[in-house]
Amino acid sequence: MLLGEILVQRSGLSPDKLEEALALQKEKQERIGKILVSMKEVTEEDVAQALAEQFDLPYYHEFDLDIPSELVSGLPINFCKSHLLLPIDGKQDMGPVKIVCADPLDLAALDEVRLNLARTVELVISSPARILSAINHVYSNAEQITDGLEEGDLEDINDQGEVIEDLLDASDEAPIIRFVNNILFRSVKERASDIHFEPFEKNLLVRFRIDGVLYEVARPPKAAQASITSRIKIMAGMNIAEKRLPQDGRIRIKIAGKDIDIRVSTVPIAHGESIVMRLLDKSAVLLDLESLGFSKDQLEITDKLIHRSHGIILVTGPTGSGKTTTLYAALSRINKPEIKIITVEDPVEYQLPGIGQIQVNSKIGLTFANGLRSIVRQDPDVILVGEIRDLETAEIAIQASLTGHLVFSTVHTNDAPSTVTRLIDMGVEPFLVASSAIAIQAQRLVRRVCKYCKEPYVPETSELTELGIDPGNYDGRKFYRKKGCDRCMGTGYLGRTSIVELMPIDDEIRTMILKNTMSTEIKKTAKRRGMRTLREDGANKVFQGITTTEEVLRVTQEDSL
Repeated sequence: MLLGEILVQRSGLSPDKLEEALALQKEKQERIGKILVSMKEVTEEDVAQALAEQFDLPYYHEFDLDIPSELVSGLPINFCKSHLLLPIDGKQDMGPVKIVCADPLDLAALDEVRLNLARTVELVISSPARILSAINHVYSNAEQITDGLEEGDLEDINDQGEVIEDLLDASDEAPIIRFVNNILFRSVKERASDIHFEPFEKNLLVRFRIDGVLYEVARPPKAAQASITSRIKIMAGMNIAEKRLPQDGRIRIKIAGKDIDIRVSTVPIAHGESIVMRLLDKSAVLLDLESLGFSKDQLEITDKLIHRSHGIILVTGPTGSGKTTTLYAALSRINKPEIKIITVEDPVEYQLPGIGQIQVNSKIGLTFANGLRSIVRQDPDVILVGEIRDLETAEIAIQASLTGHLVFSTVHTNDAPSTVTRLIDMGVEPFLVASSAIAIQAQRLVRRVCKYCKEPYVPETSELTELGIDPGNYDGRKFYRKKGCDRCMGTGYLGRTSIVELMPIDDEIRTMILKNTMSTEIKKTAKRRGMRTLREDGANKVFQGITTTEEVLRVTQEDSL
């Protein structure tokens, strides 16, 4: 049978969608499986299982990662990742080696492995995600990452600042370049949001921030520090001779077909220059509001709010709480040809098609306030202000909302009710806040408990009380705790979701704002009128088995009411 026919039988693919994909295949000259995955009609795992059936090969849902080192020693990690294959078993002296792969038709790569190992091979199929996870596990120890960084092997890299088209293609570079490329490649595959290079007295520490938590990944020798720093600065277009002042730069690269935008910051500290790299996947599909963690009732309220013709909607929370992602998702939802949307941001993190985005540049006087003042004269329907930092920006944003514009912005406060107090403390008149604000949303990010290894348990009464749940109303549902497995790198968590405190501004709360009522009183009124606090929304997600009690308590420490 043809692959498409198997997918129709096995995966519920509709014949109409298959015909549509076949028409696209004639235009693009790509594999039918890849086209169907890009159309989101089937998953990569569906395609892998269909290939196994088509070629009558075993399909492995799981496989042992205790792999003899001699099987992988001659295969570069970049080769395995680009061809999605890995030797997993070959214990008999000269017997066949079992190779797990995602594409049994990649004959050139399989021949390369056969020649490299000088043994016959047996193929088994698995999903690309599972193979990538296995490759990361097998090649993950620091000794392999820092291979070639011994003091005698270090090379001068001042003349090696060329742009690499795709890091997967760079497998035979100098040790320093290979090390930096491996770190970048691994950070993308392990979903890191930041890479930290931290110099200390006797070594250089490399850490990834994954799901908001830092993990150590490598300790290259101190002798490599200067060369690694120079390599990164060359890639970011910085001045490698200036080591006394902080610098900012940007790297645009491609890793495994993904366009990655990296913001680089260097700061001189006691033992060298500390480097932090923020990774932005430009090819990532923008999340929609449904997948951000909103409950059904919160989604209904939000949907009505973002379709209003005027008013100001504020999203609040600390740095890294997902405020920008929420606002981008809201803009994507209302982005239509008949609506003009303009943003002023610092910096522009993702390009949104059909939306005019202005980047703040304080060096030339383009501040939030100046940009916003100019935006109003561009006849927009919707305006996004990246952040309200001062009275001038706040007043212009509020005036824009009062003159028929829908305005989105962010403020740094702990919860939704205290945002009102923050704006008034900033110098905004209470009547302006009351007449312009239509909703304030506070949010935090909590880590999702790993669905592959989470353990159910019955919570103690003290745990229920801490979450704000009345033990008398507890219905006996099980909670889940973290455990740790290969897929979540032993952390017990995989991915993040948001917990939300959504406070629509109705007439009663508007009256309280006009009277300059304390935020604690506003909070009590909002709760009485149906608002769930951050901790209460977090408790709901614990009940649903999405996260753990300790995660909710960690990010809602200030939620004492």
